[in-house]
Amino acid sequence: MKYEIYIVGMGPGREEDMTQEALTVLESCEVIVGYTVYLDLLGERFSGKTFLSTPMRQEVERCRMCYEEAGKGKRVALICSGDAGIYGMASLMYEMSEEYPSCELTVIPGITAASSGAAVLGAPLNHDFCVISLSDLLTPWEQIKARLRAAVLGDFAIALYNPSSRKRADYLQRACDILLDAGAKETRACGYVENIGRDGETAHTCTLQELREIQVNMFTTVFIGNSQSVIMGDKLVTKRGYQIGAGARARAKERG
Repeated sequence: MKYEIYIVGMGPGREEDMTQEALTVLESCEVIVGYTVYLDLLGERFSGKTFLSTPMRQEVERCRMCYEEAGKGKRVALICSGDAGIYGMASLMYEMSEEYPSCELTVIPGITAASSGAAVLGAPLNHDFCVISLSDLLTPWEQIKARLRAAVLGDFAIALYNPSSRKRADYLQRACDILLDAGAKETRACGYVENIGRDGETAHTCTLQELREIQVNMFTTVFIGNSQSVIMGDKLVTKRGYQIGAGARARAKERG
């Protein structure tokens, strides 16, 4: 007999930011497993479910908990912030799946911070872009540095995840220095969004040099434009490459 486990991307956390598929799956499950903060974001709608959690850095235990509950014949969902397959738990669940051949995994996509944060800032990722996490918990810092340099050489717009924490308070500054050393101009257009889709959401635009001096937290997603990105009012826009005439630009400017 096959037991199903759903790995659900819940987006920023608000119900309106979840896909209908995610909501339908969560409603159908008896057990919902996740990091405590994410379970709290689900609110009253799923209060009748069995919630199981583990603290941070106990991801393996959390995944094993899903398999054990499914083995009891229960319909289980593992929730992840954003998208389950982008810095989420989907890969770890698949890695462990060989130990549990009777369980079948289904990934339910969600809105990752690169997408939801970009929507708040305007259009910072409207051309080729990459996503880089500054957390060196699972990735060596030297590898992160190499990826940052490569992003500048390829002229990618960049979304930075995990830009800071109490133990990594200067990592965003270090990342900016690496980008500047790799050839990015001090005036490159950038922005950042705090608490995307949650209470206290704020968005800011700045230059790369200004970004270097800004203190952010673990609930911030940082956006660094490519060489063609511009700040338009309070928005960060990365141009796609369309050519518009001078008259059209003038009319657009008049419209604000």
